Amino acid sequence: MKIDQFNFAGKKAIVRVDFNVPLDENGHVTDDTRIRGALPTLKKVLADGGALIMMSHMGKPKGKVKESLSLGQIVGNVSAALGVEVQFAPDCAKAADAAAALKPGEALLLENLRFYPEEEGKPVGVEKGTPEFDEAKKAMKESQKAFAKTLASYADVYVNDAFGTAHRKHASTAVIADYFAADAKMLGYLMEKEVTAIDNVLKNAEHPFTAIIGGSKVSSKLAVIKNLLDKVDNLIIGGGMGYTFIKAQGGHIGESLHEDELMPEALNVIAAAKEKGVNLSLSVATVAADSFSNDANRKVVDIYNIPDGWEGMDASEESLENWKKIILASKTILWNGPVGVFEFENFAHGTGQIAQYVAQATQENGAFSLVGGGDSVAAVNKFGLADKVSYVSTGGGAMLEAIEGKVLPGVAAIEG
Repeated sequence: MKIDQFNFAGKKAIVRVDFNVPLDENGHVTDDTRIRGALPTLKKVLADGGALIMMSHMGKPKGKVKESLSLGQIVGNVSAALGVEVQFAPDCAKAADAAAALKPGEALLLENLRFYPEEEGKPVGVEKGTPEFDEAKKAMKESQKAFAKTLASYADVYVNDAFGTAHRKHASTAVIADYFAADAKMLGYLMEKEVTAIDNVLKNAEHPFTAIIGGSKVSSKLAVIKNLLDKVDNLIIGGGMGYTFIKAQGGHIGESLHEDELMPEALNVIAAAKEKGVNLSLSVATVAADSFSNDANRKVVDIYNIPDGWEGMDASEESLENWKKIILASKTILWNGPVGVFEFENFAHGTGQIAQYVAQATQENGAFSLVGGGDSVAAVNKFGLADKVSYVSTGGGAMLEAIEGKVLPGVAAIEG
């Protein structure tokens, strides 16, 4: 069922949102992007004349009640964003009366789902790999079903609009869908947009297709890179992970970040790219520093000859010029991960330039661009370019797993 085709009039809808927003030490929201992202779905329920029940996690309380992670702290923010006074249920598993009393046009927010271990479905206080753990896991699976059934009992309709947790088979993101008929469960607007954007890249890409993969470690992106090799025309690898590829080819990388155990895999990627006709582009020179700090001494050096005592920290102008040509000639662009130590102002230039090129390709050349992953998203936001790319993904981990080719439980539970 598509949310646009559904009329919520007279129905109670339970919506899984991602309200895992950052709070300061006084419990005040410092960035309400995730709350605003859910508004189209939430307002649709209310505008149709439905009653709205919102559920979310916050942080990692690991099945214990932690006041610092209570969603009670954000009720005011959600009320202001929605334009409706939101009620609060202080126990998500004991909210039947509050849900039953809801009238059309009213809204209720449940307490943090992860105060219950059943939400994540992980046994607590038992050591992994023991017979006790296996028994506890079986028992937890049944408890998780019961918890999901309780949540489902509050409503007539289930909507999942939390893409950031779509890669988790949690009670509220996947198991709960079993308790609703096919025409009473659906993806929210945000989830629909995320799934469509990823499909545009992985299934319907216009060529040339370029993937820009950055970040610190090859290990965290290896499965993504391997899956993309069958899809892309160009693969740009930057950031800390690039030095593993350089060292694997005999380069001298000084003190640069690298993973020796991943060097054989790096060589396999280089060979596979060659075999599949993929243009694999690494840095040719780097902005090196004599210490890992914003105020370190800097110099541009050949990436295969970084002196001892120095480490690669950012992409050089020469590397960026190479990448600019590739990006501007592309019709589909996927960007995940920075190409330098983006958190240091003096080494953020390369990542900022990539953001500019991706925006330029989108705006001037009509490319479809998907940006995801914390630092890439931070870069397009920092340089005011978020509205100049085609889509900015809200779910780093979920997006990466989708790009790896994995089925996302939160999507499969609804789409089958």
